[in-house]
Amino acid sequence: MDSNKKYWKGLEELNNDPEFVEKNKHEFAEPLPIEEVLSGAGLMNKTPRRDFLKALGFGVGAVTLAACQKVPVHKSIPYLIKPEEVTPGVANYYTSTYEGHAILVKTREGRPIKVEGNPNDLLSKGGLSAQAQASVLDLYDYNRLKNPILNNSDANWNEIDAFVKNELASIKASGKKIRLISSTVHSPSTLAVIADFVAQYPTTKHINYDAVSYTGIIQANQNSFGKAVLPHYRFDKADIIVSFGADFLGTWISPVEFTTQYVQNRNNASLQNKKMSRHIQFESGMSLTGSNADTRILIKPSEEGALLVNLYNEISGSSLPGSKPSGNTNADKAIKLVAKELIAAKGKVLVVAGSNDVAKQVLVNAINAQLASFGTTIDLDNYSNQYAGNDHDFVEFVSEMNRGEVDAVFFLNANPVYDYHNGNAIKDALKKVRLKLSFSERNDETAMLCDVIAPNHYYLESWGDDNAIEGYYTVVQPTINPVYDTRQAEESLLIWSDNAVKDYYTYVRNNWDKSLLAKGGLSGLKGWETLLQTGFVKEADKAAGTYSFNRDLNGVAQTILNQSSKLEALGDGKVELQLYQTVALRDGKRANNPWLQELPDPVSKVTWENFAAMSPTDMKKLGFVQGDVVNIDVNGISIALPVLSQPGQAQGTMSVAVGYGRTQAGPVGNGTGKNAFPFLNFINGTFQTNSVATFSKTGDNIIFAQTQTHHSFEGRDVIRETTFSEYKKDPASNSGKSERRKTNDLFWQDYELEKKPYSWVMAIDLNACTGCGACVVACSAENNIPVVGKDEVRRRREMHWIRIDRYYSFKDEGKNVTEEQEISTLKDLDNVSVVYQPMLCQHCDHAPCETVCPVLATVHSSEGLNHMAYNRCIGTRYCANNCPYKVRRFNWFNYWNDSRFDNYLINEHTHLVLNPDVATRFRGVMEKCSMCIQRIQAGKLKAKIEKRPVKDGDIKTACQQTCPANAIIFGNQNDPESEVSKALKSERTYYVLEELNVQPGVGYQVKVRNISELEA
Repeated sequence: MDSNKKYWKGLEELNNDPEFVEKNKHEFAEPLPIEEVLSGAGLMNKTPRRDFLKALGFGVGAVTLAACQKVPVHKSIPYLIKPEEVTPGVANYYTSTYEGHAILVKTREGRPIKVEGNPNDLLSKGGLSAQAQASVLDLYDYNRLKNPILNNSDANWNEIDAFVKNELASIKASGKKIRLISSTVHSPSTLAVIADFVAQYPTTKHINYDAVSYTGIIQANQNSFGKAVLPHYRFDKADIIVSFGADFLGTWISPVEFTTQYVQNRNNASLQNKKMSRHIQFESGMSLTGSNADTRILIKPSEEGALLVNLYNEISGSSLPGSKPSGNTNADKAIKLVAKELIAAKGKVLVVAGSNDVAKQVLVNAINAQLASFGTTIDLDNYSNQYAGNDHDFVEFVSEMNRGEVDAVFFLNANPVYDYHNGNAIKDALKKVRLKLSFSERNDETAMLCDVIAPNHYYLESWGDDNAIEGYYTVVQPTINPVYDTRQAEESLLIWSDNAVKDYYTYVRNNWDKSLLAKGGLSGLKGWETLLQTGFVKEADKAAGTYSFNRDLNGVAQTILNQSSKLEALGDGKVELQLYQTVALRDGKRANNPWLQELPDPVSKVTWENFAAMSPTDMKKLGFVQGDVVNIDVNGISIALPVLSQPGQAQGTMSVAVGYGRTQAGPVGNGTGKNAFPFLNFINGTFQTNSVATFSKTGDNIIFAQTQTHHSFEGRDVIRETTFSEYKKDPASNSGKSERRKTNDLFWQDYELEKKPYSWVMAIDLNACTGCGACVVACSAENNIPVVGKDEVRRRREMHWIRIDRYYSFKDEGKNVTEEQEISTLKDLDNVSVVYQPMLCQHCDHAPCETVCPVLATVHSSEGLNHMAYNRCIGTRYCANNCPYKVRRFNWFNYWNDSRFDNYLINEHTHLVLNPDVATRFRGVMEKCSMCIQRIQAGKLKAKIEKRPVKDGDIKTACQQTCPANAIIFGNQNDPESEVSKALKSERTYYVLEELNVQPGVGYQVKVRNISELEA
């Protein structure tokens, strides 16, 4: 192992802050509720912790006797006529679509309870994002509108239809403009409905508006090649990937799809073939993608333009006018080395940029054309339809309203009053519009200003289709009757345009019968039924064309360099500000979803708010400490946010997430964080995320609801990594296999699991895991894991059964890092590397939790699993104290029924999302990962009914099923042909804390980095 490698979860652990040290002296943040009671009675001082069961014995008896009272009996009534497709206790699965991805929706007794990826989905092969996993919860959100609204009063649909049709008739007669503003629509049937509406009302214009825009790329392709499209990127075909600020594994364009592609050249199968892609990231703030890069180079936003120009010069052998060093010595040196690597791998490389600036994207096109990327890693013919927003058109729309030219505006899945950079301008302009209508499912910031709200169905209640990638068509079908009195937006448009077909299901059927079914070789009713079973059709791909670039770049380079110079933050109290999206909340549309609010950010591990990320070096210079609240001002717009010390943040920069600060999202999202969308700039026809900000301390300080250092391994060896060059020499490099030894344990009998039919184990590939957190939300949805809220997270009481640990590391060059050492002396603190490690119950064969439980609430199964019997558990927490992995969770409250958690999860409908196969745990018990025991039992039962053994792949845990990187593999170790058996035989496999001889059942594969002379 590399003795110079030090891993740490946060600066408090690295520097052994007194508060951190004190907290880690105590296994639990606060005493057990019974201890509080005993202490209040004056008994705790007399009763040692280990003897408290004696005191508890009487208490339990008294409570039990007091609870033995008669309660009313409510009898259930069985089906008189059972629906043919519903069998109580048996799940039904329906195909549908989430943001272009084919999915499966699990229903129980007619209610959706879980969203899964369709394993045949061509984009992600069954993987899903955290947002997709959490989407089922929004269906039952009590804050959705229950019925349509007319002039701020409840109305029925007949009243809405009469009012809207009358208004539209008058507007049509006047010749005034009608505008339909939507987020990008890539549904063929919806686009057809809009076209029919435009035909009926010819002054209508449909404008795609995306809060986070990709207009820069689309317009650059129009300027470069005459094709105004968003390319379909192929990271799986790239040996060298260079990204300038594009968070393609986290939030950029299609991260789930890109993750699936990305790991194909980095996972176990690829490594065994001695093949691994190389990824270089230039960025300011630590993104999920940057944290996974082999080489990460810190730059300021103002330096990006010069670096792109210099990269083009190095590759093309020319010199664009105005070219000059960026001023960042490390980055300038890296550009020369990167250019050499790219040229050497020509035809198998991909250069991407996250900027929405047209000029920068034109230059990126020129670079990729020089490297022969078009037709291989960039496809302009089978293009993406996922984003089609036009920033210029939307800004012109606001001007049209101000000029009084627009008499009607419709908002479909768009909320510009919140996410436009000048929401007040929208508010003022809307006052001049005669008819203002929103299809929003809730009374959001824009809808509340409208005359009419015609609430749309939720996607799980809807019919429809999607076409995210050209040639790939998916179907949307309802999985439940509408929960509230809503109506599909498309059906409303059909009615208002006097369409011959007013039922949207029939409209969709007709649209597919005319053209779309034939694309998959289907036809008629049988073809439609086949579609509903498979979920999609796929045309043969068009030949991806090669594109040459012949545009003059002199003016482009000058535009880039001029714009970069305006971003340079000069003088004290100024900083280059960068806006970004978080993996959980993205643009904030789902801010009222508590599963997403409580999902820790992959890098910062902060929940329930946004913040201003700053370099630890900058914070020390400025005298800031973590949590200090600062006023950030950009062009006269100011918000107050706490600062977070973020290793890997470029000095002189600050990163702030958008998607927070909602005011009309619902009780979960309202007031959570601050709205940073006003910091966007409209420059050269596009919305851009970089600017210069001034900042000043307010004097306040807050405590983050941050999960990262709640559990410390106290410096033990849990992460192992190597380099690709070392791996090729020795596949077992740094796995510790040479050190491994099995010791006898007098306290444990060895389980002869190899003689049993099943031995359930798991393998986790650290080289595939990107840290996205989708598994955390999937586990919450599957296992009824409660949300605890911001205050409880601060108390270290989060309930997630699986967590993603994020470790920083750096080379300390042989120096001893002591408690007294100042942060400023750690020269490499800004250039840290990151490793993610999913951590869950390890289901140890020598489980230390089992030996200390006084009531046998946690026991070992004959199939190698560590079980929890909740009815036995009395909450001693001895097992959590004895667990070296800190993966057990104590249920402090009855979260599902306690009124104090109303704002987070509980309402009259939320219980419908609970999985009936998993018990909801009660207050005072311990819980942890069960390896989805309910899924194991269901798989075994199905195999028994079919009179066959369980096959590999029959049983997948929730975390495994959703992982787009296939980083988690579960199965039967006793089946030598199982995927998990083969994975655990990898030379890279090691077991965390195996030196303790607890014999964990989860094996990890060593992290491999493909570094080169850039790290020299």
